[in-house]
Order: sequence, then structure tokens, then C-alpha cells
Amino acid sequence: MPGYTADEKLRVEQITKLRRQWLKDQELSPREPVLPKTTPGPVAKFWARFLEPKSLWRLYTYKAYTGGVFTLTRLLIPAWLVHYYVKYHVAKMPYGIVELKPRLFPGDTILETGEVLPDLPESHGHH
Repeated sequence: MPGYTADEKLRVEQITKLRRQWLKDQELSPREPVLPKTTPGPVAKFWARFLEPKSLWRLYTYKAYTGGVFTLTRLLIPAWLVHYYVKYHVAKMPYGIVELKPRLFPGDTILETGEVLPDLPESHGHH
């Protein structure tokens, strides 16, 4: 007996029709999804207003950021590098680069200030 019986054919047609209807029902209309209306909290309201394009706060924040980046990268860091180089590599001060401090003894003269170190006090102790 080749093929399906009449009941089997009817059942296959019904299942096929139900599947097609189910797939059609899965398509969303332009009005879906319908979500309940929620009121945003104070933080969400702030960020919604703050992140609007061309808003005043956004422009001021951007200007402050770009000004800070310019100041840091074009002024402060190069000025610090120049200061460091001049202080430790170019300046002709005595002991500008200190590799080993010279020993000072009583009666020696300090080069930077010109003062003379006083003699050690006499110790009247037992140690």
C-alpha cells in the first residue's frame, strides 16, 4: 500500500497549516512591542538632558576636556621635561647632579652657602 491514508494526509495538512499560522503570528506589527509607560528617575532625566546633541552642558564639558588635554599635553608635560633637563643637565651650579655627597668635617666650608661648620662640642659624658 503506497502513500498515506486519507486520515494521515489530513493530519499532515492540518499540522502544516498550524505551523504556517504560528510563523505568521510571530511577525511583529509596526505597533509592537507595546511596553508600559515608565517615568524615568532623576538620574535618567539628567543623563537624557545632558547627552542631547548641542546641549549647553555637553558643549562646556567638551570645551573643558579639550582645554585640559591641550594644557596637559602641550604645556605642562613639555614644561616639566624642559625644567628637568635644565635643572639636572644644563645648569652650572655646583653639585647640580649629586652622585656622591662630599664628606663634611668640622671647620669645612659649605660651597652653596659659604658658612663654616662649627667644631664638635666637647662631650663630658661617660660614653
